[in-house]
Amino acid sequence: MEYFALIFICIFAGVAAQKFKLAPADGYKAVNAWVLYIAIPALALRYIPEINLSGDIFVPIISPFIVWGGAWIFVYIYDLKKRLDRSSRAALFVVCGLGNTGFIGFPMTLAYYGNEGLTVAVIYDQFTFIIFATIGVFTIMRNSQTAHDQANFYNVTKKIVRFPPFIASVTALVLPNIVDISFINPLLDKLVATMTPMALFSIGLQLKIGEIRSQAKLLGAGIFYKLVLAPALVFVFAFLMGAKGLTAQVSVLEAAMSSHITASLLASQHNLNPKYCSLVIGLGIAIGFFTSFVWYILSIAMF
Repeated sequence: MEYFALIFICIFAGVAAQKFKLAPADGYKAVNAWVLYIAIPALALRYIPEINLSGDIFVPIISPFIVWGGAWIFVYIYDLKKRLDRSSRAALFVVCGLGNTGFIGFPMTLAYYGNEGLTVAVIYDQFTFIIFATIGVFTIMRNSQTAHDQANFYNVTKKIVRFPPFIASVTALVLPNIVDISFINPLLDKLVATMTPMALFSIGLQLKIGEIRSQAKLLGAGIFYKLVLAPALVFVFAFLMGAKGLTAQVSVLEAAMSSHITASLLASQHNLNPKYCSLVIGLGIAIGFFTSFVWYILSIAMF
């Protein structure tokens, strides 16, 4: 329960700080900087070296790619009908395609499955993070609406290879094969622990409930895909692959998590419909508490 309480307290604190002007109007940018450049790289260095690619975990490895590919198809079809502007289309795609599999997914997994389920959740989350740190970041920067960004392949690639989460991911994949870096894990644990409260606080600083109406259709589309269609795709995939037990159940639950907070923060920083990016997180978390329970019941019954 303390995990759920933390989520609501941090978002509420951000909303209160915004309402009572306890922080500068653009104060969330400083908070985002910590999350993107300190906490997320620490997460990569802490957990990526612990991934064990054994044969029974193909479902949580492949599922994030299914969710990402499904989001591309969903947004393509949706855009044919709605004719979205470039900013909204890119924001919808990124926020649909990446799930909040870490600091929402982990406590939800602990609540439903205990520590045994967390092993599967960590694997799912790390591959979600790899997608985010590579093609996710590329998509955001390629469609960036900020004045100083030039959307060509060279400049976007240069930004990615200089992006600290990407550097940390590559380092975490390569360095442990050369030298033992586990001695820094206690420090990394403390840095990772800052990610959840600061990211949620940033969302609260940007959350403007009064703007829901103007983003209602886009919010409905994004939340429908992320909380309903995405877990359905993973559910069918796990069933077809004959997966059983925690591997299948936790993979479905992780796919049912709300949108990726860090991806939303980065998309917002690059002016990809910031109103939508901030609103979809708060609403997605709230609605996701109920929809994830439905997927938990279905997974228990099937797997």
